[in-house]
Amino acid sequence: MRKPVRSTDEPEPKAPRADRPPTEGFVVVVDGHFKSEFETAEAAKSAGRKLKSTYPMLKVEIYDAATKVRALLDSET
Repeated sequence: MRKPVRSTDEPEPKAPRADRPPTEGFVVVVDGHFKSEFETAEAAKSAGRKLKSTYPMLKVEIYDAATKVRALLDSET
């Protein structure tokens, strides 16, 4: 498979850094590592619940970038 050709005018897309917290939205934090970003808290909680139901031994938190607060997601929440 060939890579698409980019013109020199287009900047290289930057991947979000995993070691820095995001500045907006909500993030699922798994065992202390930032994983998926979401627009709403409900979407992040839904993804976290699904992950927690599949792998109950994980520590899953929801990080609110606006308030910089992490909330532990319990299996029954």
